Amino acid sequence: MIKIVILFSLGLICLIKGGDWFVDGAIGIARKFNIPEIIIGATIVSIGTTLPEVMVSSQAAMTGHSEIAYGNAIGSIICNTALISAITISLRPGKINKKDLYLPATFFLIAALFFFYTSIIYSYFTRVTGIILLGLFFLYILLNIYQVYKDESIGKTQVTQIEGKLSVDIGLLIVGAVVIAIGADLLVDNGSELAALIGVPESVIGLTLIALGTSLPELITAITALLKGHTNLSIGNIIGANLFNLVLVLGTSVTISPFAVPANGSIFGYNTSNIIDIPLMFLVMGILVIPAIIKGKLYRFQGILLLIIYLIYCSYLFIAA
Repeated sequence: MIKIVILFSLGLICLIKGGDWFVDGAIGIARKFNIPEIIIGATIVSIGTTLPEVMVSSQAAMTGHSEIAYGNAIGSIICNTALISAITISLRPGKINKKDLYLPATFFLIAALFFFYTSIIYSYFTRVTGIILLGLFFLYILLNIYQVYKDESIGKTQVTQIEGKLSVDIGLLIVGAVVIAIGADLLVDNGSELAALIGVPESVIGLTLIALGTSLPELITAITALLKGHTNLSIGNIIGANLFNLVLVLGTSVTISPFAVPANGSIFGYNTSNIIDIPLMFLVMGILVIPAIIKGKLYRFQGILLLIIYLIYCSYLFIAA
């Protein structure tokens, strides 16, 4: 048991550190090629903070642990929204630029509705499903870049060349990717063993412990932004990460290895995932986004309510298991 916990924790450390190296290397390379920093932030950094989820879910799907792949993606969305953003809002509510939320919130809604429809109607995620989700991801990235270049002052702004060897940045990129892969392998293997020892389904471990672990980059980003007074950046990063969990994490996992919707139980004859996990994902995102878009403001009660929901949800998962 102790060995499994140590290896599981080591996997988390590898994911976090590997993610740091990967992002640093990618940013270094992008700057040396004189790419505007706002483009770097909208693409490389956002993808980099989601890379741990991509690797964990892909590894889980390829090794037959689809419950972990599924639970990690959905659990990360719930964790990002009902825990990380909830802490941010509870500590520092205030005004937010609602225009920044339109694009990611719209894409999230489209992707989530497509995902929910597929889950209910077919109870199986085919390779076509994954390709459609990845298509939404690339379309979102392209629209982000287009919006940047619509603003001529931003589009024409170039960063200065950064001194330092390109080989070092490439090395960081490669080593970061390798360390993330090792961490994902450790997390999936020992997460499944931990689930067996505790006596809970793998999806519960995916929805809670693994989801929280792979969401640590978002947590660190949120806390850093909060301390610097950038609440907009914190919430924007979380909503963007939630979208990527659907279109990039699940899209990649399903494209590599299609799998069925985990069925760990039923309520009134319906898969618990379809009437608990996915509806909760919509609920917490609605609590976070709707008041922000309508009023252009975040309220402390939103954060407190989301934290209460998350606590109840985690308690339910382990009690029901």
